[in-house]
Amino acid sequence: MLCGTRLGADDPCLMPVEGKRLLLVAATTGYQTRMFAEAAGRLGVACTLATDRCRSLDDPWWDGAIPVRFDKPAEAARLAVLVGRGAFDGVVALGDAPAVLAAELAERIAVPFHSAAGARAAHDKHRMRQLFEQAGLAVPAYRRVPVSCDVERAAGESRYPCVLKPLGLSASRGVIRADTPEEFRAAFRRIVKILESAASRRRGAEESHIQIEDYIPGQEFALEAIVTAGRLQALALFDKPEPLEGPYFEETIYVTPSRREAETVQAIIRTTEQAVSALGLVHGPVHAEMRVNERGVWMLEVAARPIGGLCAKALRFTGGMPLEELILRHALGEDVCSLQREDPASGVMMIPIPRAGIFQAVKGTEEAARVKGICGVEITAKAGQRLEPLPEGHSYLGFLFARAETPEQVEWALRRAHAVLEFEITAALPVIHL
Repeated sequence: MLCGTRLGADDPCLMPVEGKRLLLVAATTGYQTRMFAEAAGRLGVACTLATDRCRSLDDPWWDGAIPVRFDKPAEAARLAVLVGRGAFDGVVALGDAPAVLAAELAERIAVPFHSAAGARAAHDKHRMRQLFEQAGLAVPAYRRVPVSCDVERAAGESRYPCVLKPLGLSASRGVIRADTPEEFRAAFRRIVKILESAASRRRGAEESHIQIEDYIPGQEFALEAIVTAGRLQALALFDKPEPLEGPYFEETIYVTPSRREAETVQAIIRTTEQAVSALGLVHGPVHAEMRVNERGVWMLEVAARPIGGLCAKALRFTGGMPLEELILRHALGEDVCSLQREDPASGVMMIPIPRAGIFQAVKGTEEAARVKGICGVEITAKAGQRLEPLPEGHSYLGFLFARAETPEQVEWALRRAHAVLEFEITAALPVIHL
């Protein structure tokens, strides 16, 4: 069910949240975490960070952050004892693993958030497929196989084209299309190496299995939404104009509003509602991705968190409110149903890494910023940073932002600005293991 009648844009009827206390659960202290912390500061909200960045569970960071380990099942119980009931008025999670911890903690301290079971299902691609199938959603043929399986046999038992993907990684990391048994075997072995090098040390099903699915043709979309007591409110539907046909699935351009007809847009929203309900995501932001073809809407996945990186800067709502503020207000109990996306059209390009190496510098940022429609050029890569493209990598060189009257103008601006950027990337020295 969609959120009810919206109020006018000039009458949002928002209540003050100053003085309330928020727990922000985040895997790193990167730019997205800072954006949420800054939004909390503007609102006068006391924000405490629970993060895995601390060196020891016994030594909280100087700024009062609570040290946690996202790969430890007992963390939620330990954290609940530490903070106690009534310590926070709301909780927000950034990232898939933090969302699981936040959900488990929220149940213990009686703060509204997604269910723990729902957050865990959203973090496990196999369990997600099972729940979608049980709910009657369109689901490709799928199975999971152990990383220790007979690869030759697994390749022979697969239908082609197919997609191999890790169960617990995000941002398309490790997702590879295979059109032949030879490509299957190469992709499988490559994903095993990615899993072995992943930061998490937890050897659960997410790290010990690989999912095999039939490839789904069609155009891809992303829906940003927020759920209140089980009711979905669509915030923005993004077109992904790149074909994303593989062998890797690197996302680059997001443009909103969608250029698809109203019937397809409504079908996407209805299917996302069903998917959210099937997973048990009941309160908080969700980021959903799907494909549409002649057979209908196919949910790829639903995450129990907001859109990642700096992509939220492509969105603003009633009165110029950023997405971070909307999510914080919602977490603290405010009714955000009146808020609407404000811009005629907007978008973001996640600048892809063209090749592995060491980032040195970038030229053309001033020229890119002068492109009509561009409203932001942010290079997040640092000089000396080691770069790794997909499928091993999981980061970008930076972000381009555009606003214009039409989605077509936004897409043109993003592509034009990207075309004038020149990145200097030198070859990386091999890693020597002693």
